[in-house]
Amino acid sequence: MNTGHDWITTPVTADILRGFLDLEPTPHGLLPHRLPARARRQIPDDQLAVAEAQPSGVRLVFRTRATTIELDTLPTKRVHRGFPAPADGVYDLLVDGRLAAQTTVTGGNVHTIVDMVTQAAELTEGPAGTARFAELPAGDKDIEIWLPHTEITELIALRTDAPVEPAPDNGRKVWLHHGSSISHGSNATHPTATWPTLAASRGGVELVNLGFGGSALLDPFTARAIRDTPADLISLKIGINVVNTDAMRLRAFTPAVHGFLDTIREGHPTTPLLLVSPVLCPVQEDTPGPLAPDFDGVTLRFKATGDPAERAAGRLTLNIIRDELARIVEQRATDDPNLHHLDGRDLYGEKDYAELPLPDEVHPDPAGHRRIGENFARLAFGDGGPFATRAG
Repeated sequence: MNTGHDWITTPVTADILRGFLDLEPTPHGLLPHRLPARARRQIPDDQLAVAEAQPSGVRLVFRTRATTIELDTLPTKRVHRGFPAPADGVYDLLVDGRLAAQTTVTGGNVHTIVDMVTQAAELTEGPAGTARFAELPAGDKDIEIWLPHTEITELIALRTDAPVEPAPDNGRKVWLHHGSSISHGSNATHPTATWPTLAASRGGVELVNLGFGGSALLDPFTARAIRDTPADLISLKIGINVVNTDAMRLRAFTPAVHGFLDTIREGHPTTPLLLVSPVLCPVQEDTPGPLAPDFDGVTLRFKATGDPAERAAGRLTLNIIRDELARIVEQRATDDPNLHHLDGRDLYGEKDYAELPLPDEVHPDPAGHRRIGENFARLAFGDGGPFATRAG
C-alpha cells in the first residue's frame, strides 16, 4: 500500500455491490455468491459450488472524487493438474461507464482439479493481494470495479484517497440471465468482455449473471433462486450442459423444462422471459454426450462420446433440444404471452463458426463473445425484440 496517500477505508457492503444474490462473511471479509445460501446447501458437486462463487457479473459501484483506489482481495484460482495454469483474473475499472483501467491480483489460494471427470480437487492456501488503480480522472465520477469472472474473490478492504458514496439509482431495468459456461464467460479475457456483459451494456440494463460453467442443468434450486430475485427481464439459455453431461433423456428433459418455467413464473408471472436454445456446437449437434476432454499436450479440446444411433431411445443432442424448446414455448405461449423463444444459432451459427471457430470445439474466443453479445442485444433489446420496449 502506498503510504503517500491519506487513505479513507470504506466498508464493502451490499449498497456498493451489484450482481450478487448473497454475501457470506468470511474470516477475511465478504464472499459474494450468485446463489443464495438455501440453494448452496443443495448443490450436489464441486463444479457448481465453485462456479456460483466465481463472481461473473459482480461489481462494486460507487461515486467518488478519488484518483487512486485500492481493493484488497483474496482470490481463489482454479487450475487443472497437468494443464497450463490460466492467467491471473482481471479486474476491470470503469469510469462513467467506460473501461478506464485493468489490473490483476497475484497470489491467493489455488484450487487444483486433480480429476476432470470426478472434479476431485485440492486447495492450497495463499496470501491476499491488492488491486490498485492510480491516476484516475479528477472530479466526481461513477466507478465500477468488475471482479474477475473466473476467480472466487473474497473482498477484504476498499481504500480511496477521497470519500466514497453509493452510486445513485440510474433507473435501468434489471436483466437476469441464466446459462452455462459461455454465459459464465469461458474464454473471455476480462469480466466486461463476457457476452452477457456486452449485451447488457448495449441494452442499457443492469445485469445479474447466473451463468454457471458446466451447471445449467435445470436444477430446482436455481429456478427458486431466479423466482425469488427481483428482475424486470429474464432469459434462460438451456441445453448444452444437459447434453454434454448426458444428464437426462428426452422423457425427463421436457417436464424438467416445464417445472423450471413453472417455478420462475411463481415469482415472475408476467415478466418478459426469453428461452434461448444452444448456440452452434458441431461436436454435439447430432451426437449425444457425455463430453470428454481431448488434450494433445498443447491444446485442450472436447469431443462427444455418445452414439448417435441412441437418439431414437431418447438420448439428447443439441438439435433435439432446440426442437423441443421451440415446441415447449409454442405450447406455453398460448397462455403466457410474455414467454418468448430464441434459437441459439441466431446468436452463433454456421457462418459465425466458419469465421470465428470454437478454439476448444465448445467455447467461443473473445471475438465470439463479442459476436454473441452483439447478436443478443440486437435480437432481444433491439426493435421488435422481446425486451425492446422494456429495456432502459
